[in-house]
Amino acid sequence: MVELETRELEYVVAVAEELHFGRAAARLSIAQPALSKAVRRVEARLGVQLLVRSSRHVALTPAGEALLRHGRHALTAVGAAAEAARRAGDARTRLRLVIKPGGDANLLSGILAGYAEQPDARRVEVVFGGATDRADHVRDGRADLALLYAPFDDLTGLASETLYVEGRVALLPRGHRLAGRAEVRGADLAGEPLPRWKGVPWPAVPGEPDRSAAGPEIADVPQLVQMILLGRTIAVLPRSLVGPVYPGLVCVPVVDAPPSRLVVAWSQLDQRPLVASFVAAAVAEGRRRQAAEVADTANTANTTAPTATTAPHDDA
Repeated sequence: MVELETRELEYVVAVAEELHFGRAAARLSIAQPALSKAVRRVEARLGVQLLVRSSRHVALTPAGEALLRHGRHALTAVGAAAEAARRAGDARTRLRLVIKPGGDANLLSGILAGYAEQPDARRVEVVFGGATDRADHVRDGRADLALLYAPFDDLTGLASETLYVEGRVALLPRGHRLAGRAEVRGADLAGEPLPRWKGVPWPAVPGEPDRSAAGPEIADVPQLVQMILLGRTIAVLPRSLVGPVYPGLVCVPVVDAPPSRLVVAWSQLDQRPLVASFVAAAVAEGRRRQAAEVADTANTANTTAPTATTAPHDDA
Protein backbone atom coordinates (compact mmCIF):
# COMPACT_ATOMS: atom_id res chain seq x y z
CA MET A 1 0.00 0.00 0.00
CA VAL A 2 1.29 3.46 -0.90
CA GLU A 3 1.76 5.59 2.19
CA LEU A 4 1.71 9.36 2.46
CA GLU A 5 3.05 11.41 5.33
CA THR A 6 0.69 13.90 6.93
CA ARG A 7 2.92 16.81 5.89
CA GLU A 8 2.88 15.67 2.27
CA LEU A 9 -0.90 15.43 2.35
CA GLU A 10 -1.08 18.96 3.78
CA TYR A 11 1.07 20.20 0.89
CA VAL A 12 -1.14 18.61 -1.75
CA VAL A 13 -4.38 19.77 -0.13
CA ALA A 14 -3.09 23.34 0.15
CA VAL A 15 -2.16 23.48 -3.55
CA ALA A 16 -5.45 21.82 -4.54
CA GLU A 17 -7.46 24.36 -2.54
CA GLU A 18 -5.50 27.42 -3.66
CA LEU A 19 -4.85 26.24 -7.25
CA HIS A 20 -1.75 28.41 -7.05
CA PHE A 21 1.70 27.28 -5.86
CA GLY A 22 2.70 30.75 -4.67
CA ARG A 23 -0.35 31.23 -2.43
CA ALA A 24 -0.12 27.66 -1.14
CA ALA A 25 3.58 28.11 -0.30
CA ALA A 26 2.83 31.34 1.60
CA ARG A 27 0.02 29.61 3.48
CA LEU A 28 2.35 26.75 4.45
CA SER A 29 5.31 29.07 5.18
CA ILE A 30 7.68 27.17 2.87
CA ALA A 31 9.54 28.06 -0.31
CA GLN A 32 7.64 27.57 -3.57
CA PRO A 33 10.35 25.38 -5.21
CA ALA A 34 10.30 23.06 -2.19
CA LEU A 35 6.51 22.80 -2.40
CA SER A 36 6.58 22.01 -6.13
CA LYS A 37 9.20 19.33 -5.55
CA ALA A 38 7.16 17.77 -2.72
CA VAL A 39 4.00 17.59 -4.86
CA ARG A 40 5.89 15.97 -7.74
CA ARG A 41 7.32 13.45 -5.29
CA VAL A 42 3.79 12.52 -4.17
CA GLU A 43 2.65 12.16 -7.79
CA ALA A 44 5.61 9.88 -8.52
CA ARG A 45 4.88 7.73 -5.50
CA LEU A 46 1.19 7.39 -6.35
CA GLY A 47 1.85 6.92 -10.05
CA VAL A 48 -0.81 9.48 -11.07
CA GLN A 49 -0.90 13.12 -12.08
CA LEU A 50 -2.70 15.23 -9.52
CA LEU A 51 -2.35 18.67 -11.11
CA VAL A 52 -2.25 20.13 -14.59
CA ARG A 53 0.28 22.97 -14.52
CA SER A 54 1.02 25.85 -16.84
CA SER A 55 2.73 29.20 -16.37
CA ARG A 56 -0.61 30.85 -15.57
CA HIS A 57 -2.91 28.07 -14.50
CA VAL A 58 -3.15 25.13 -12.09
CA ALA A 59 -6.06 22.67 -12.35
CA LEU A 60 -6.98 19.42 -10.63
CA THR A 61 -7.11 16.15 -12.48
CA PRO A 62 -9.76 13.57 -11.45
CA ALA A 63 -7.07 11.94 -9.30
CA GLY A 64 -6.33 15.29 -7.70
CA GLU A 65 -10.01 15.89 -6.95
CA ALA A 66 -10.25 12.47 -5.29
CA LEU A 67 -7.16 13.09 -3.17
CA LEU A 68 -8.44 16.52 -2.13
CA ARG A 69 -11.82 15.14 -1.09
CA HIS A 70 -10.43 12.28 0.98
CA GLY A 71 -7.33 14.17 2.09
CA ARG A 72 -9.39 16.82 3.85
CA HIS A 73 -11.19 14.13 5.84
CA ALA A 74 -7.89 12.42 6.67
CA LEU A 75 -6.29 15.63 7.95
CA THR A 76 -9.37 16.42 10.01
CA ALA A 77 -9.26 12.93 11.54
CA VAL A 78 -5.55 13.24 12.38
CA GLY A 79 -6.11 16.60 14.07
CA ALA A 80 -9.10 15.30 15.99
CA ALA A 81 -7.14 12.24 17.18
CA ALA A 82 -4.29 14.39 18.47
CA GLU A 83 -6.67 16.76 20.26
CA ALA A 84 -8.60 13.86 21.79
CA ALA A 85 -5.37 12.33 23.09
CA ARG A 86 -4.32 15.62 24.67
CA ARG A 87 -7.67 16.04 26.39
CA ALA A 88 -7.78 12.44 27.60
CA GLY A 89 -4.35 12.81 29.18
CA ASP A 90 -5.16 16.09 30.92
CA ALA A 91 -6.49 15.66 34.45
CA ARG A 92 -7.95 19.16 34.22
CA THR A 93 -10.03 18.26 31.16
CA ARG A 94 -12.93 20.60 30.53
CA LEU A 95 -15.77 20.20 28.09
CA ARG A 96 -15.99 22.57 25.16
CA LEU A 97 -19.48 23.30 23.88
CA VAL A 98 -19.89 25.28 20.64
CA ILE A 99 -23.12 27.14 19.96
CA LYS A 100 -24.40 29.86 17.67
CA PRO A 101 -25.17 33.10 19.54
CA GLY A 102 -28.83 32.80 20.50
CA GLY A 103 -28.93 29.24 19.18
CA ASP A 104 -29.84 27.39 22.36
CA ALA A 105 -33.64 27.94 22.43
CA ASN A 106 -33.07 29.37 25.95
CA LEU A 107 -32.08 25.92 27.23
CA LEU A 108 -28.39 26.46 27.97
CA SER A 109 -28.71 27.87 31.50
CA GLY A 110 -30.85 24.93 32.55
CA ILE A 111 -28.55 22.45 30.86
CA LEU A 112 -25.47 23.83 32.60
CA ALA A 113 -27.23 23.87 35.97
CA GLY A 114 -28.36 20.26 35.53
CA TYR A 115 -24.93 19.12 34.41
CA ALA A 116 -23.24 20.85 37.37
CA GLU A 117 -25.18 18.50 39.67
CA GLN A 118 -23.62 15.41 38.06
CA PRO A 119 -20.93 13.80 40.28
CA ASP A 120 -18.40 13.74 37.40
CA ALA A 121 -19.18 17.25 36.15
CA ARG A 122 -16.30 19.28 34.71
CA ARG A 123 -16.01 22.91 33.81
CA VAL A 124 -17.86 23.70 30.57
CA GLU A 125 -16.26 26.21 28.23
CA VAL A 126 -18.86 27.74 25.91
CA VAL A 127 -17.45 28.90 22.57
CA PHE A 128 -19.33 30.59 19.76
CA GLY A 129 -19.25 29.34 16.19
CA GLY A 130 -20.62 30.74 12.98
CA ALA A 131 -23.85 30.00 11.23
CA THR A 132 -22.54 26.94 9.40
CA ASP A 133 -19.26 25.74 10.98
CA ARG A 134 -20.24 24.45 14.42
CA ALA A 135 -20.40 20.80 13.37
CA ASP A 136 -16.85 21.13 12.00
CA HIS A 137 -15.68 22.25 15.44
CA VAL A 138 -16.72 18.84 16.78
CA ARG A 139 -15.37 16.87 13.83
CA ASP A 140 -11.88 18.37 14.03
CA GLY A 141 -11.63 18.34 17.82
CA ARG A 142 -11.97 22.05 18.58
CA ALA A 143 -15.11 21.27 20.60
CA ASP A 144 -16.49 18.22 22.39
CA LEU A 145 -20.16 18.97 21.82
CA ALA A 146 -22.35 21.32 19.83
CA LEU A 147 -25.89 22.59 19.82
CA LEU A 148 -27.09 22.24 16.23
CA TYR A 149 -30.34 22.61 14.31
CA ALA A 150 -31.62 19.73 12.20
CA PRO A 151 -32.19 19.61 9.28
CA PHE A 152 -30.16 22.80 8.80
CA ASP A 153 -26.79 21.54 10.11
CA ASP A 154 -24.89 18.59 8.64
CA LEU A 155 -24.73 15.79 11.26
CA THR A 156 -22.47 13.49 9.22
CA GLY A 157 -20.04 11.66 11.53
CA LEU A 158 -21.80 12.88 14.66
CA ALA A 159 -24.05 11.24 17.22
CA SER A 160 -26.93 13.37 18.44
CA GLU A 161 -29.92 13.57 20.76
CA THR A 162 -32.95 15.78 20.18
CA LEU A 163 -33.53 18.39 22.89
CA TYR A 164 -36.31 20.59 21.54
CA VAL A 165 -38.76 20.45 18.64
CA GLU A 166 -40.34 23.64 17.35
CA GLY A 167 -42.12 25.13 14.38
CA ARG A 168 -40.61 27.35 11.72
CA VAL A 169 -41.44 30.91 10.82
CA ALA A 170 -40.98 33.19 7.84
CA LEU A 171 -39.00 36.35 8.56
CA LEU A 172 -40.28 39.07 6.23
CA PRO A 173 -39.81 42.81 5.71
CA ARG A 174 -42.75 44.77 7.12
CA GLY A 175 -43.93 45.80 3.65
CA HIS A 176 -43.96 42.27 2.24
CA ARG A 177 -47.16 41.02 0.57
CA LEU A 178 -47.51 38.30 3.26
CA ALA A 179 -46.55 40.40 6.28
CA GLY A 180 -50.17 40.89 7.38
CA ARG A 181 -51.01 37.18 7.45
CA ALA A 182 -51.57 35.30 10.71
CA GLU A 183 -49.88 32.27 9.11
CA VAL A 184 -48.59 31.11 5.74
CA ARG A 185 -47.91 27.85 3.93
CA GLY A 186 -44.93 26.80 1.88
CA ALA A 187 -46.87 27.31 -1.32
CA ASP A 188 -47.37 30.97 -0.38
CA LEU A 189 -43.60 31.44 -0.41
CA ALA A 190 -43.03 29.85 -3.81
CA GLY A 191 -40.69 31.93 -5.92
CA GLU A 192 -39.40 33.96 -2.98
CA PRO A 193 -35.58 34.26 -2.86
CA LEU A 194 -34.14 32.44 0.13
CA PRO A 195 -30.56 33.00 1.36
CA ARG A 196 -27.62 30.81 0.44
CA TRP A 197 -25.48 30.30 3.54
CA LYS A 198 -21.79 30.67 2.84
CA GLY A 199 -20.05 27.29 2.70
CA VAL A 200 -23.31 25.31 2.45
CA PRO A 201 -24.18 23.56 -0.84
CA TRP A 202 -27.31 24.79 -2.63
CA PRO A 203 -30.08 23.88 -2.06
CA ALA A 204 -29.22 24.21 1.61
CA VAL A 205 -32.12 22.90 3.66
CA PRO A 206 -34.59 20.06 3.09
CA GLY A 207 -38.20 21.14 3.48
CA GLU A 208 -37.73 24.75 2.44
CA PRO A 209 -40.43 26.07 0.10
CA ASP A 210 -39.96 25.87 -3.66
CA ARG A 211 -38.37 28.92 -5.22
CA SER A 212 -37.30 29.95 -8.68
CA ALA A 213 -33.95 31.49 -7.75
CA ALA A 214 -31.46 31.58 -4.92
CA GLY A 215 -31.16 34.72 -2.85
CA PRO A 216 -27.92 36.41 -1.81
CA GLU A 217 -25.07 34.55 -0.13
CA ILE A 218 -25.15 35.17 3.61
CA ALA A 219 -22.34 34.70 6.14
CA ASP A 220 -24.08 35.63 9.41
CA VAL A 221 -27.33 36.79 10.97
CA PRO A 222 -26.61 40.57 10.78
CA GLN A 223 -26.11 40.19 7.02
CA LEU A 224 -29.33 38.19 6.78
CA VAL A 225 -31.33 40.84 8.65
CA GLN A 226 -29.94 43.61 6.45
CA MET A 227 -30.81 41.76 3.25
CA ILE A 228 -34.35 41.07 4.46
CA LEU A 229 -34.81 44.73 5.37
CA LEU A 230 -33.66 45.64 1.85
CA GLY A 231 -36.21 43.25 0.35
CA ARG A 232 -33.52 41.08 -1.25
CA THR A 233 -34.49 37.86 0.52
CA ILE A 234 -36.71 36.30 3.17
CA ALA A 235 -35.83 33.52 5.60
CA VAL A 236 -37.55 30.46 7.06
CA LEU A 237 -36.05 29.78 10.49
CA PRO A 238 -36.71 27.92 13.75
CA ARG A 239 -38.99 30.08 15.90
CA SER A 240 -36.49 30.38 18.78
CA LEU A 241 -33.86 31.92 16.49
CA VAL A 242 -36.08 34.87 15.62
CA GLY A 243 -37.29 36.47 18.84
CA PRO A 244 -37.30 39.24 19.67
CA VAL A 245 -38.19 40.33 16.13
CA TYR A 246 -35.94 43.01 14.69
CA PRO A 247 -37.56 46.44 14.02
CA GLY A 248 -38.87 46.57 10.47
CA LEU A 249 -39.34 42.81 10.22
CA VAL A 250 -42.37 40.57 10.69
CA CYS A 251 -42.43 36.96 11.89
CA VAL A 252 -45.18 34.72 10.42
CA PRO A 253 -45.59 30.99 11.26
CA VAL A 254 -45.17 28.58 8.33
CA VAL A 255 -47.76 26.03 9.38
CA ASP A 256 -46.82 23.20 6.99
CA ALA A 257 -43.02 23.51 7.25
CA PRO A 258 -41.22 20.45 8.67
CA PRO A 259 -40.39 21.07 12.35
CA SER A 260 -36.92 22.09 13.42
CA ARG A 261 -35.02 20.08 16.02
CA LEU A 262 -32.41 21.52 18.38
CA VAL A 263 -29.94 18.69 19.03
CA VAL A 264 -26.86 18.18 21.14
CA ALA A 265 -24.21 16.50 18.99
CA TRP A 266 -20.83 14.90 19.61
CA SER A 267 -18.38 12.71 17.72
CA GLN A 268 -19.53 9.14 17.11
CA LEU A 269 -16.08 8.03 18.30
CA ASP A 270 -16.24 9.89 21.61
CA GLN A 271 -17.41 7.42 24.25
CA ARG A 272 -16.17 9.31 27.32
CA PRO A 273 -18.46 9.21 30.38
CA LEU A 274 -18.17 12.97 30.92
CA VAL A 275 -19.64 13.56 27.45
CA ALA A 276 -22.45 11.10 28.18
CA SER A 277 -23.19 12.92 31.46
CA PHE A 278 -23.52 16.24 29.68
CA VAL A 279 -25.78 14.73 27.02
CA ALA A 280 -28.01 13.22 29.74
CA ALA A 281 -28.33 16.60 31.45
CA ALA A 282 -29.14 18.29 28.15
CA VAL A 283 -31.82 15.72 27.26
CA ALA A 284 -33.40 16.03 30.71
CA GLU A 285 -33.61 19.83 30.40
CA GLY A 286 -35.09 19.56 26.91
CA ARG A 287 -37.79 17.19 28.11
CA ARG A 288 -38.58 19.44 31.06
CA ARG A 289 -38.96 22.42 28.75
CA GLN A 290 -41.20 20.61 26.25
CA ALA A 291 -43.41 19.23 29.05
CA ALA A 292 -43.76 22.71 30.58
CA GLU A 293 -44.83 24.16 27.23
CA VAL A 294 -47.41 21.42 26.71
CA ALA A 295 -48.81 22.13 30.19
CA ASP A 296 -48.91 25.90 29.54
CA THR A 297 -50.74 25.34 26.25
CA ALA A 298 -53.31 23.12 27.96
CA ASN A 299 -53.85 25.66 30.77
CA THR A 300 -54.29 28.48 28.27
CA ALA A 301 -56.85 26.44 26.31
CA ASN A 302 -58.81 25.69 29.48
CA THR A 303 -58.74 29.33 30.59
CA THR A 304 -59.98 30.69 27.27
CA ALA A 305 -62.60 27.97 26.58
CA PRO A 306 -66.19 29.35 26.44
CA THR A 307 -68.39 28.64 29.44
CA ALA A 308 -71.12 26.11 28.77
CA THR A 309 -74.69 27.46 28.95
CA THR A 310 -78.09 25.79 29.07
CA ALA A 311 -79.75 25.70 25.71
CA PRO A 312 -83.00 27.72 25.56
CA HIS A 313 -86.20 25.68 25.44
CA ASP A 314 -89.83 26.32 24.50
CA ASP A 315 -92.23 26.17 27.46
CA ALA A 316 -95.25 26.25 25.24
